[in-house]
Amino acid sequence: MEERHETTLKSICYHCGEDLPEVTYQLEDKDFCCAGCKGVYQILSENNLCNYYTYNQNPGQRFKHESRLEYLDEQSIITQLIDYKGNDSSIVTFYIPAIHCSSCIWLLEHLYKINPAIFSSRIDFIRKQVTITFNHEEISLRHLVETLIQVGYEPLISLQDVVKEHQKGLDKSLILKIAVAGFLMGNVMLFSFPEYFGLSGFEKQFQRLFGWLNFAFAIPAAFYCGKDYFISAITSIKHKHINLDTPLALIIAVLFLRTAFEIIFSTGPGFADTLTGLVFLLLMGKWLKQRTYNHISFDRDYRSYFPIAVTTLSDGKEKPVSINEVKIGDRLWIRNGELVPADAILMKGDAWMDMSFVTGESEPIHKVLGEIIYAGGRQTGEAIELEVIKPVSQSYLTGLWIHEHYKNDVQKHNFNDSIAKYFSIGVFVIAFSATAYWLFQQDSHKAWSAFTAVIIVACPCVLALSTPFTLSAILSVFDKKGFYVKNTDAVEQLAKCDTLVFDKTGTLTTTKNAAVSFHGLISDLEKKIVASLFRNSSHPLSRHILKELNIKEFFPVKNYLETPGKGLSGLVTGLNVYAGSLSSMLKATGHQPVGGVHIVIDDVYIGNFGVEQEWRSGLNTLMSSLNTSFDLKVLSGDTNKDEQRLRKIFPEETVIKFRQSPHQKLEAILNLQASQKTVMMLGDGLNDAGALKQSDFGIAITDDINNFTPGCDAILKGDSLGLLPNFIGLSKAGIKIIKASFFIATLYNSIGIYYAVQGTLYPLVAAVLMPVSTVTIICFTTFATRILARKNKLL
Repeated sequence: MEERHETTLKSICYHCGEDLPEVTYQLEDKDFCCAGCKGVYQILSENNLCNYYTYNQNPGQRFKHESRLEYLDEQSIITQLIDYKGNDSSIVTFYIPAIHCSSCIWLLEHLYKINPAIFSSRIDFIRKQVTITFNHEEISLRHLVETLIQVGYEPLISLQDVVKEHQKGLDKSLILKIAVAGFLMGNVMLFSFPEYFGLSGFEKQFQRLFGWLNFAFAIPAAFYCGKDYFISAITSIKHKHINLDTPLALIIAVLFLRTAFEIIFSTGPGFADTLTGLVFLLLMGKWLKQRTYNHISFDRDYRSYFPIAVTTLSDGKEKPVSINEVKIGDRLWIRNGELVPADAILMKGDAWMDMSFVTGESEPIHKVLGEIIYAGGRQTGEAIELEVIKPVSQSYLTGLWIHEHYKNDVQKHNFNDSIAKYFSIGVFVIAFSATAYWLFQQDSHKAWSAFTAVIIVACPCVLALSTPFTLSAILSVFDKKGFYVKNTDAVEQLAKCDTLVFDKTGTLTTTKNAAVSFHGLISDLEKKIVASLFRNSSHPLSRHILKELNIKEFFPVKNYLETPGKGLSGLVTGLNVYAGSLSSMLKATGHQPVGGVHIVIDDVYIGNFGVEQEWRSGLNTLMSSLNTSFDLKVLSGDTNKDEQRLRKIFPEETVIKFRQSPHQKLEAILNLQASQKTVMMLGDGLNDAGALKQSDFGIAITDDINNFTPGCDAILKGDSLGLLPNFIGLSKAGIKIIKASFFIATLYNSIGIYYAVQGTLYPLVAAVLMPVSTVTIICFTTFATRILARKNKLL
């Protein structure tokens, strides 16, 4: 008898949970359905990863042997699958359908323990994808995939953009659960009609039969259709955190237990109709939310998300084009500081790529002719010529921007996070108090009705929807006006800023037009030498001077160096050429440091270019409107030749500093933050990268060619700078909309709870009111956002 009992307890596989065959595999007193599951457990055990089983019972996927991976040895295929390949590290993203629970996340994030050649792995649970950084010299791509298969997580590999395809599509398992829940609800309602119309008393035998049928339908509704809510709730409790699914899981459990009790002991008809109806409505709400989120994601991935133009070369002529128009085979001209928008081969020039946007490592990597340069790299030397080998993927650049490897140490919490826990706890307290009261009054029916109705009517779904819907609507308005904000959390940060710091060149002045004059004597040959040096720079002053020189042919440049805030230098036709600030050129001692771009060739001072840039229109009006709500400051790397003009634009009390190096700008931001200021920094993204990244909200201003800075929170078209107060106003209005949504939801819940605690609100009625309130909040946030956008003159 004891042996039979033990066999019953061990009737499923310890790893995957499937039924055991007649011939089982055993290891360490544990039974497995196949050698594959046993092998996976052995791998986990040998690497001290058996905590995988503590998060969920039987979380694994059954091991499959049929995968043929010989094609992963082909270099041409590897090149198409790899996102990035450096000297000793590569990054690849896989879509893994088997990801389904917290154990999956835990195991996949600990792959480095199974093989030390795997540096890190990052999981996107919603998209079911894993991004892995690994040493390609120690582990091949095929071996990496085999490792994933061995632990039960076989990636779905296609040479198409598999992740994107699955991201767009809706979850098929969710649709199946909705179909099953709808079928169960329909049948339960049908069998409940005699109860609804008071006819069940005439046929007692049918009343019992229909009761048991309803109970049978309630089982798959609770444990199949509602399974995800239980998994989410249990996982959150294990991590000592109450999420928004916890009360929903409690509702389903209470309704099921109450139904089971009444049907088994013949004390009533149960709540199978409420249970199945609730689960169906919850799943429909989840489907609606997922569909809406997918629409928002699609919108922001394929819209012109970055105002990035790249310079192409055609018959030796430069032409700026939108990156949407870049095709395979196009030649790109990437200057110092510019971002590579697509995977390409280096055809000409000395490439030193800063890959911090991709890998987090800021040390420049040297690339040789014929080597692949991956999208997201930034050139830090002379201008280079590339040939595109893969289509431009804006969604890839968007993903890099949003999911940066470098993160601030302080985690920012939004309004939703700050109240969700207290909201859920409050609902629990009211529900249990009402239940206790009616049990004390010896009315168990009202006690159960009150408990279920309170939790249903006070469903926290509105919290999960109001914030993302409101802020996503605001992002959509911003996009149409040329203000590209990184994500919804950044919108909340924008609303908190109280101090604005402006750069001058390229920010307050436009990079489109400027009056250029040369003071000194310069020959045609010297013009060509100087133009060859300026051609490698993307700085606005360099572009204006190059345009004025109007040179068609250029000399090659060696040892090119561009120092932010100081100038350019390089070797042209054997001559050392310097262009920039005179104070930085110690050898030109015979001249006083004055404004402009000074030219020194082989230690001989040639002269200087005076560049009178155009000021952006409407600056006086802009600063007057900003001065009422913000502290304004100017940090310029230029000389003080424009001080009088700036004094007329800005209020008298504005702090204006000149000759500020990038380091000094960064220090100024740090000092402001130390004095409890929330700082917004506006710069051109060239000499301001450190300050933009450090600020609480960094905006990179762009005109024709965008020198995109990964450290910024938003990109603003220069023509839209005058709308800055409107953008800030709408972001603050968005926070008010979210709070108003919460107030409306609280008011609705208070009225519902008033009736629910009395036990007079039937749970099914509460379940119908719940999605109605959610739709109400969605409509309110949508219309309120549009009204306030019009009020802020953004629509």
